[in-house]
Amino acid sequence: MRLLGVDFGDVRIGLAVSDPTGTIARPLRTITPHGSLDEYAAIVVREVGTLMTEVDGLDAVVVGVPRSLDGTVHQQTTRTLAFIDSLRKATPLPVLVQDERLSSIEAEQRLAIREQDWRKRKKLLDAASAAVILQDYLDEHRSQGFDVED
Repeated sequence: MRLLGVDFGDVRIGLAVSDPTGTIARPLRTITPHGSLDEYAAIVVREVGTLMTEVDGLDAVVVGVPRSLDGTVHQQTTRTLAFIDSLRKATPLPVLVQDERLSSIEAEQRLAIREQDWRKRKKLLDAASAAVILQDYLDEHRSQGFDVED
């Protein structure tokens, strides 16, 4: 079960992909879209289409949903949910959600171990955050019995 992880942001969108067994997530790339949420979704759908044609295929998309530390909704949560709606309309694959609280901090800490230069880390951060989001999803759902309809 191969999944695409998405860390949605207003400026950049980080992408990550799992291995075919749905065990390990790795950063894929960062894209810098422009335009409306529908245009953002169209760019991600192109990535989905490319991954679907690869030998390992693609089974679902997992998008991180930001919330405040106490779990409440804020402006970026609302924008991300609107992006998810656009994405669901544009792709035939299931689009799943994952809580992304503190994913950027975890990704930054992991990157800092390998890369001392913060400018180089910044370029890698969004894809690394997508990998953290996707790995969290994989870990949670593997223990609950994997089902892309969750």
